[in-house]
Amino acid sequence: MGSAKNVFFIVVFLTYLASLIANVSMMCLIYFDTSLHKPMYIFLFSLLVNGLVGSAAVWPKVMVILLTGDNTISIAGCLFQTFLVIAYGACTFTILTVMAYDRFLSIFNPLQYHTIMTPQKIRQLLLSASFTPAVLILSHICLTSQIPLCKHKIQRIFCDNLSFHALSCFETIQGLVSNLYGVCLFVGFGVVPLFLVFLSYYKIIVLSLKASGNARKKAFETCTPHLIIFINFSFASFFSVIYIHG
Repeated sequence: MGSAKNVFFIVVFLTYLASLIANVSMMCLIYFDTSLHKPMYIFLFSLLVNGLVGSAAVWPKVMVILLTGDNTISIAGCLFQTFLVIAYGACTFTILTVMAYDRFLSIFNPLQYHTIMTPQKIRQLLLSASFTPAVLILSHICLTSQIPLCKHKIQRIFCDNLSFHALSCFETIQGLVSNLYGVCLFVGFGVVPLFLVFLSYYKIIVLSLKASGNARKKAFETCTPHLIIFINFSFASFFSVIYIHG
């Protein structure tokens, strides 16, 4: 890349720094402002933490490559990066699904909302949204680590499961099981959340159309930020999948 890599380094560094500042600032605001200690903002806090993990999985390594020209990574490091990238995507979708459930309850059961969304229920939802994907993806990475490797070059700026599989010497039982398991994870943490979120918003829209103008406006204001985040991340994930399969 020659001298152009210095320009790319500055762009990546400033973007990453802005991301860190924005996420940490929002987290501090939610943590210190007691008026924001509500379910939606607690879920948002969890989403911000997950965002820090996802960005830390890729961009520091990219900056090291641009700065030093050393574009190598150990097998263990590659597997760890793969775990963080996949876990970030899966946890983001599950947390956004939990947030959609929260919005659904606040609109369909406003009188019982605080009875249902207790602190214990919030902890259970957050634990399920974060711990379950992490454990299942870790087991997937363990399967991937058993694949024998004969190649050493990955044509990506970060490690991913498909690129790792492409380095294998030959197709093995472990590889086939890992691929099948990966498809199941994609359906469970990609397709299913997408379906549940859009189903909840379909029901919210149907209800809003039957409600008064004021109720419709309130529902719109309640759901729009979450829907924008979800659509934005879904498109980003879609293009990431295209990049990985390209």
